[in-house]
Amino acid sequence: MKIICNTQTLCEVCQNVQKAVSTKTSIPAIEGILLKAVDNELILTGYDLEVGINTSIEAKVEKAGSIIINAKILCDILRKLPGESVIIEADERQLCVIRCGEVEYKLVGFTADEYPELPTVSGGLPIIVECDILKDMIRQTIFAVAVNDSKIVHTGLKFEITRGKIKIIAVDGFRLAIRTENIKYSGEDISFIVPAKTLSEVTKLMENNDVVSMNVGKRHIIFEIGNYCIISRLLEGEFLDYNTAIPKSLSTEVKANVKLLTDSIERTSLLITDRLKSPLRCIFEDNIIKISTVTALGMANDKVFAQIEGERVEIGFNNRFLLDALKACDVEDVTIKLNGPISPITIEPTNNEDESFLFLVLPVRLKNEN
Repeated sequence: MKIICNTQTLCEVCQNVQKAVSTKTSIPAIEGILLKAVDNELILTGYDLEVGINTSIEAKVEKAGSIIINAKILCDILRKLPGESVIIEADERQLCVIRCGEVEYKLVGFTADEYPELPTVSGGLPIIVECDILKDMIRQTIFAVAVNDSKIVHTGLKFEITRGKIKIIAVDGFRLAIRTENIKYSGEDISFIVPAKTLSEVTKLMENNDVVSMNVGKRHIIFEIGNYCIISRLLEGEFLDYNTAIPKSLSTEVKANVKLLTDSIERTSLLITDRLKSPLRCIFEDNIIKISTVTALGMANDKVFAQIEGERVEIGFNNRFLLDALKACDVEDVTIKLNGPISPITIEPTNNEDESFLFLVLPVRLKNEN
């Protein structure tokens, strides 16, 4: 194999492909990036047996061929090369030579035969979504994904796609996040669960692209974004029946300004640290939300004016969970629905006909409660 290509372009795509490369494995080949030179392009693949990224760039191919090169070493080298173009050459002994200006590296690679084959997905209509919309939906739900959960299925985001609508759900046992948008889709109803790690990488590749195409199989999904193809395994298992978790009744309804409430919670939370944890005490009454906390550092009190209808409620929250939900709201005002001090609250748009988001947060017991 022998190719000549733009150094900066190759460096950028290698950085992206490297995100799918395994760093802790007993298989040295998948610690590398597979380079395949064919026609007038260089095809690059990274795959850690769970997530794979595949793309290609223009290159002058003087000799077709392929080789696997350690991803970290390759990326480190490309970042430091001084010239605009780089020459990469490999022989039948898998000895790879990288030249750029006066710089030359000789690396020992692996034969392409050692690289695992990426899964394929066939059948079904592709699901086309605008990148900006999907990126926002993921950002506004991924915070509620379980990090350490006995049910692996909750470490992913659930997609529910019906005619004309896409819904993404995340849950971690303490909170729930749901985002809904309208899309152009006329296929069969479908649901699947994508690992949060995959979606984190997918969002990074959405920059400067208009749409993403999703092709869903029984066990894998393929995202096509610009010149990149990301393939991931799907998570299997029984996802929480989130509809039953959403309270069907309420005793108190609050309409509040998101920024004012967020700022107040952040001010009060200054006394809460990882070492000194304490719940936020929130009292909803007389069109005022009183927020306070007590830790070994001292006491903080604040209040926010809001429109409150219904019974007085005194309730405790994990400050971070409440902040995460409020920061995911992309509106000025929200409706907070409560049903006493021990039931979860929901945060929704103030317009009853708007179902674009719903965030649910479980309360924590306050010390003076029985």
